[in-house]
Amino acid sequence: MPIPPYVAGLRSHVGTDLLWLPAVTGVVLDDDGRVLLGRRADSGRWALVSGILDPGEEPAAGLAREVLEETAVEVRVEALAAVTTTPVITYPNGDRSAYLDLCFVARPVSPAAAAAARVADDESLEVAWFSVGALPDDVGPWTREHLALAERYLAAPHDGAIFVR
Repeated sequence: MPIPPYVAGLRSHVGTDLLWLPAVTGVVLDDDGRVLLGRRADSGRWALVSGILDPGEEPAAGLAREVLEETAVEVRVEALAAVTTTPVITYPNGDRSAYLDLCFVARPVSPAAAAAARVADDESLEVAWFSVGALPDDVGPWTREHLALAERYLAAPHDGAIFVR
């Protein structure tokens, strides 16, 4: 996966030193309650759609952008379900990063939008909808953790107000 230009610029100054970056992850659910996953090109594992925010980008808009860029699915972001941090990740080239991750629940804007799911960039090998109770075996712990957090959020009582900027 290519390094975003903003991060490449930072790397030109700090080398492989640790970067703390804002990221988003989407639990995208269709009308049947299935979740959208992509098989990542870097690891070959199935995962939720995620990505790094651009400088100044609103997080919900950034998630909608990432989902559209990676899967061709246009989504409506419904709620912020969880805020987590990752451990320090060391990439094969030696770069080190940690992420403040904002996990959103989102839904396709229409059944036609859900049906449009396909590989839309070079970050995924496959894209598909899965029942939350029948996930592929090679889903990583990070995806399972985010699904559990989103399920906990969705099960909690809410007053109906959803605040997404």
